[in-house]
Amino acid sequence: MTIVERVRALLGDGALLESGTDRVPRIAPGSPDAVALLLGTAHQEGWRVRIEGAGTWLPSDAPADLALTTRRLDRVPAVEPQDLTATAEAGIGLDQLRQQLADRGAWLAIDPPGLAGRTLGSVIATATAGPLRQGFGPVKDHLLGVTFVTGDGRMVQSGGRVMKNVAGYDLTRLQAGGFGAFGVIVLVHLRLRALPRADVTHVLEGSRDELTPVAEEIAASGQTPAALELVSPALARRDRWVLAVRLVGSPALVAADEAGLGRFAKLRAEEAHGFWMRLAEGFAVRPVTFRIGGVPAASDELLDLLQHQVGDEWISAAPAAGAIRWSGDTTVDRLQRLRRALAALEVPLTLERAPWAVRTAVGHFGAYREGAGPLVAGLRRTFDPGGALVVATDGE
Repeated sequence: MTIVERVRALLGDGALLESGTDRVPRIAPGSPDAVALLLGTAHQEGWRVRIEGAGTWLPSDAPADLALTTRRLDRVPAVEPQDLTATAEAGIGLDQLRQQLADRGAWLAIDPPGLAGRTLGSVIATATAGPLRQGFGPVKDHLLGVTFVTGDGRMVQSGGRVMKNVAGYDLTRLQAGGFGAFGVIVLVHLRLRALPRADVTHVLEGSRDELTPVAEEIAASGQTPAALELVSPALARRDRWVLAVRLVGSPALVAADEAGLGRFAKLRAEEAHGFWMRLAEGFAVRPVTFRIGGVPAASDELLDLLQHQVGDEWISAAPAAGAIRWSGDTTVDRLQRLRRALAALEVPLTLERAPWAVRTAVGHFGAYREGAGPLVAGLRRTFDPGGALVVATDGE
């Protein structure tokens, strides 16, 4: 019996989608239990499984016996506006989820890079926080818990709403940025905020040397911007670097923050939605995207290092948060050298997206501290004992 025939018998015809160009069978389970059944069978049969969301972020090119897509897991079982919490399945598009939350007066303060249609699960699995990390923290700070299925088909729940964590790990944080190496996320319990009634963006153009001290002054002034982002000219679609300041909240609070920005006379208002959308989409059209995270005081030096090693044409940085995202075209050798240079500074480089040949050679996160590699390997044995899930973690 072929894989397709076996899956059809397990899950029905509705779970079978058209195969991609590589002819790998694409399976879309319709429920978390169906995901568990599929992965349990894959473990028993020795099938290799790659995980896909909507296919708009990571390339669907990892070699595998079948592809598991979460796109049919698109329900929102619960939204509690008074408690500012929600529960959503992992395959729902982030834009669709935002609209459903907005209709209830709630907001998920995550603005990841990528094209419209990115799934919630892909954002959690890759932990790709956008500029709003400045004011609202990384992806893991928006999670109350997750439900995921291990590589051998076990359903595991973590977080405050569900059973106690197992094996001594903080399983919610483990899944945020695990790239699917430790299981397939099927359900997410979210921490929300009230939908802001005011949302404005101000920008300042100039050279990077001119804008960096302005960003530092704003950060030190007591202002509380939702985003404070330094964007390269090509990514901003401008002639010069751009410093963008986003303010969200009540009209009174935003007006007070705008008044505080008054001393930066050259800052001018910008159409907020279009600016941030173009920035997010810009990272999805180049073959390689990675992020690095250091201490805020070292941001300028890290930008200099990137400029020297891989160029700085497509860069977005949050100097006050110490976070930098790079996109473009580069080689495995350059990425490996850059990771070694950053490791010497104890700064992690996370490869967010790249063709499989690059992912498998470099790895999504690699080891930048001694002993991290064996720890990741041990976690993979715990949550995927048969090695069913095809994920490039440490690289070759």
